[in-house]
Amino acid sequence: MRAARLGWGLVCLTLALLAGCSSNKPKPKPLEPVAQKIAGRQVWSVKLDSVAFPLSIVSHDGQFVVASTDGTLMALDAATGRQIWRASAGAPLSAGVGSDGRFHAVVSNDNKLVGFDGAQPAWRVQLNSRVSTAPLVAGERVFVMGVDRAVQAFDAKDGTRLWTLQRPGDALTLLQNGVLTAVKDTLVAGQGPRLAGIDPTRGTVRWEVPIGNPRGTNEVERLADLVGPAVRVGNQLCARSFQAAVGCVDADTGRLIWTRNAGGVNAVGGDDEVIVGADATDRIVAWKTANGDLAWTSERMLFRGLSAPTAVGSTVAFGDFEGYVHFLDRKDGTPLLRLSTDGSQVVGKPARSGNTLLVATRNGGFFAFRPE
Repeated sequence: MRAARLGWGLVCLTLALLAGCSSNKPKPKPLEPVAQKIAGRQVWSVKLDSVAFPLSIVSHDGQFVVASTDGTLMALDAATGRQIWRASAGAPLSAGVGSDGRFHAVVSNDNKLVGFDGAQPAWRVQLNSRVSTAPLVAGERVFVMGVDRAVQAFDAKDGTRLWTLQRPGDALTLLQNGVLTAVKDTLVAGQGPRLAGIDPTRGTVRWEVPIGNPRGTNEVERLADLVGPAVRVGNQLCARSFQAAVGCVDADTGRLIWTRNAGGVNAVGGDDEVIVGADATDRIVAWKTANGDLAWTSERMLFRGLSAPTAVGSTVAFGDFEGYVHFLDRKDGTPLLRLSTDGSQVVGKPARSGNTLLVATRNGGFFAFRPE
């Protein structure tokens, strides 16, 4: 597929227009000293192969389920880092991991969906499209969205294909984590700049609403795919449309609650107070969750390759290209605490279990922090 061929190069090409991937990329802003205003520390760490794909960490019932490039899956006790089980997909990964605590799923580089029952590989299914979005495991089903934005459902026990939803798509799509989640009895998937509510038993569309409005004179400039994972606040889902907008939708009705024009290439984070994200220059913007009004902005970490953020208590946490984790005050963006990992880039979105935050790095380090 054209989208698959372009892959991350497509992302880089788009960022090059904004000095993100070019050889003339601006220098990262030097970090200011942080007067530690909250307590926090690393509580455990685990080392795996590497993370060279769009990883999603699953937090479920006091456990983190993680994966690495070589196909290793591992469940870790969120409190202690103790290994609960370990498994292997037998091949390098292009996407993962999805889990409901019992069933797990990843996608290999040769487009095979691999299903697990506990630590045991249970089945493999060949897919027709490359996948970069982590599978969603829910209701004893595995849902998969390809880079062509086709959504498929499989039986989690034996891999039987249950339905396929193929819709007219955009000429180009991003090879990075899209939106694929569930709210009550509705499967929600990103379809270009639109969120679609899908009946998970039939694969039919219940509602559809755009968050972004593609702009530009060519296919690359008009890329506006939704970037995941989305933030769920009750029945509300909030997400970023690539380099176009950030917005929130009522997932019960498909009603657009608010949308704001905003650049940026990574997912947003937040909670019932604020939705937070960094633009292509790593200028951080926070919007009020209820109505999208501007809450605050920060230019303290320009061009530092910030990850998607995660809200933890009264803070919001970003990782950067040097492996630092920055804890900012949720109310105004003031730096409260800075902790380090292994010096390699923080990838994906940090995952939260209670007050424990798990951060993954490009070199395969998984670091658990506990701000207090």
